[in-house]
Order: sequence, then C-alpha cells, then structure tokens
Amino acid sequence: MAMDMKLEVVVLPVSDVDRAKKFYAGLGWRLDADFSTDDLRVVQLTPPGSPASVIFGTNVSAGEPGSTRDLMLVVSDIEAARAELLDAGVEVSDVFHDEGGVFHHAGTAGRVAGKAPESGSYGSFLSFEDPDGNGWIVQEITSRLPGRVDTETTYSSAADLEGALSRAAAAHGTHEADDLGGVYDEQWPAWYARFMVAEQTPPA
Repeated sequence: MAMDMKLEVVVLPVSDVDRAKKFYAGLGWRLDADFSTDDLRVVQLTPPGSPASVIFGTNVSAGEPGSTRDLMLVVSDIEAARAELLDAGVEVSDVFHDEGGVFHHAGTAGRVAGKAPESGSYGSFLSFEDPDGNGWIVQEITSRLPGRVDTETTYSSAADLEGALSRAAAAHGTHEADDLGGVYDEQWPAWYARFMVAEQTPPA
C-alpha cells in the first residue's frame, strides 16, 4: 500500500509580502504564521475548511511574482462564493462553464457565461487574482465522484467535526434501536470511531 502523501502547502511568489498578507487575510483566510530571521520571512495562511495552506514571504520562492496560475479552490455554492469575494473587494470574474463541458481551458479560452448546464457538479467556475497576478480558479462541487472523499468528512473545522458527530449520533441511535433492541451501548465511543473513519475512507 502506498504511503500517504498529503499536499499541505503551496508556495506563492509575491513582490510585497505585507500587501499579499493583507489581501489573503481579507478573504477570511486564517493566519497561521508570520516569522522572520535575518534574511527570511515566512507567512502562512489557510483558506476556511482547507487542509492545505499557502506560504509566501522573503526568500521563500525563486518564482517570478504573479507567475503561479490556476490554483484551485473548491466551494459548494459558486454564486455565494462570488458574492463573498466581491464583498472583500476582490475583482472577480463572472461565473462561467467550459464549452467542452468538462474542465476549464487555460486562460479565458473556452469560457461560456453562466453556470454549467443543469448546474452539474464540477462544471461551474470563477476566477480572480491576487495583487501580484497569481491566479485562482474557484470550482463548484456539489456532489463528489465515486472514490473521492468529500470535504465535509475531512473534519477541517469545528463545523465539519460537529456535523460528523451529529451524523454519528443519528446513526448510532438507529444502531441501538435496531441492532441492540434499545439497549444502551456502553461501547459507543468505539462505534463512533469506526463510523467516522468509514466516512473518510473512499470506497474500494
């Protein structure tokens, strides 16, 4: 079995660290770190609910500022996401889908105005840039393809964990009523643990 390799950090090349920090913090991203040494500064922020973060700073990237393109963010409601970005003062594209119906082309080629036909999951996008021109694509996913772990079950926030515990409690109540004949399950912590692990495990 292959060892887990989790993508947790993306390094962004920026020209003005404080400007980039203000921009991403203004999106509601959590500030995880901002530390400096004699010749190094590292700033890390994390989008809400994301297991991956961005890092930028001084002497942390050899890339040309603004050269990173098509980084992907996933949301459950593309129009609500656009409204939030606009409220944060971000210049954001209209919602679009791709003429091929699968994925967006590079740049703005192939963009068709409006959401995907029948609002199909994976098919609706918008785009925006940070002050240096690093480009982001926001994709709407309302239901996941088989074999993909849904972000609702990765427990990346207190709200995610609360939802998971609520689902476990409801399922455990059915288990006690149907499988145990209404008898109190003294081993409920182990049952909860198995339920929550199973939620995060893609089907074989």
